[in-house]
Amino acid sequence: MADRSQSESALVQFSERLTNSAAFGVLFREGMDLVEETAAYLDGDGRTDAKALERSVSLTYATESMRLTTRLMQLASWLLLHRAVKEGEMTLSQANREKTKVKLTAADPGSEEMIAKLPLPLQDLIARSMSLQARVRRLDTTIHAPSAERAPIGNPLVPQLNRLKAAFEQ
Repeated sequence: MADRSQSESALVQFSERLTNSAAFGVLFREGMDLVEETAAYLDGDGRTDAKALERSVSLTYATESMRLTTRLMQLASWLLLHRAVKEGEMTLSQANREKTKVKLTAADPGSEEMIAKLPLPLQDLIARSMSLQARVRRLDTTIHAPSAERAPIGNPLVPQLNRLKAAFEQ
């Protein structure tokens, strides 16, 4: 019995290792690249695009660009926080406490009809940021699921084997 409890305590929760995965690395790089690309657009071609807009659409442009930067800054904060976990600079429980300051639901975009009036590069950045936000939110849910929601440690085949056994005993 002592051997079993030692082996169970030696098991590693998958969610605690997600920040070390290649998928997290790809997500991190994609997020940081999107932040840089957005900043370059808004400081460059975006200024020119905004000046060419009608007054009513110009207000939408300003609002949506502010929402976009807010959303990306929140996502970048989350990604940097979890990179710190990956680098061993903080524990997952510390990150869990700190992430309460990050709002992953921040700055949802306005109506689709208003977005459709914006320059195509800004529409693309908004769509990509929303996709990134959805992926980060799913990962956040997986990484920070309360331990009661996690699968119990043990042999995951036992429930399946019990079902098979019960099915053939009848």
